[in-house]
Amino acid sequence: MLVLGFDTATPAVTVAVHDGERVLAESTVVDARRHGELLAPAIRAVLSEARVSLQDVTAVVAGTGPGPYTGLRVGLMTAQALAGTLGVPAYGVCSLDAVAYGSGLDEPFLVLTDARRKEVFWARYADRRTRVDGPAVDHPDAVPGELPVAGAGGHMYAAVLGESRLLPVPEYPSGGALAALAAERLAAEDPGDVLTQARPIYLRRPDARVPGPPKKVTA
Repeated sequence: MLVLGFDTATPAVTVAVHDGERVLAESTVVDARRHGELLAPAIRAVLSEARVSLQDVTAVVAGTGPGPYTGLRVGLMTAQALAGTLGVPAYGVCSLDAVAYGSGLDEPFLVLTDARRKEVFWARYADRRTRVDGPAVDHPDAVPGELPVAGAGGHMYAAVLGESRLLPVPEYPSGGALAALAAERLAAEDPGDVLTQARPIYLRRPDARVPGPPKKVTA
């Protein structure tokens, strides 16, 4: 098994290679405006560091969001293109699941990421492997209270959520966590609710709209 995993659903462009036992190499760059520029070079660099070739990859896994349309499109289109070229399966993993898995927590908590428009994407977990609610999008004061919070969305709205709820874990999905989670499910031959098709999770309509008919001008 050689899993190539990456996520572009947040400001982090993160890539990793996992051989079914461990992460062989990983790269993460936080830059919300350069997903398209950064992803391909990061894939090449990670494969080189791991001393494997693209032809060795047996599965491609991409974060499915939720997240901004442009960033998601970069990662998922790349996953589909690579999988088609290599003749291997392409899978999707919810980006919030990758944050949860990377936290290492075995207790209930929330994951929040930035949804813009003063909102957050969120999901509730029983532990790092088990999502029990979400993903959803809401204003920060509307997410379930009391539980500890992981993810960048918590830090953005700490004044609303409460500083004491914030967990000292990575704020963004990591390619290593995403690839490790996917490899775990593939080894078990049980995708469960984790591995999906490599398609984006959209929780609201895009900002762009088809123009309507012109308004009548009255004298």
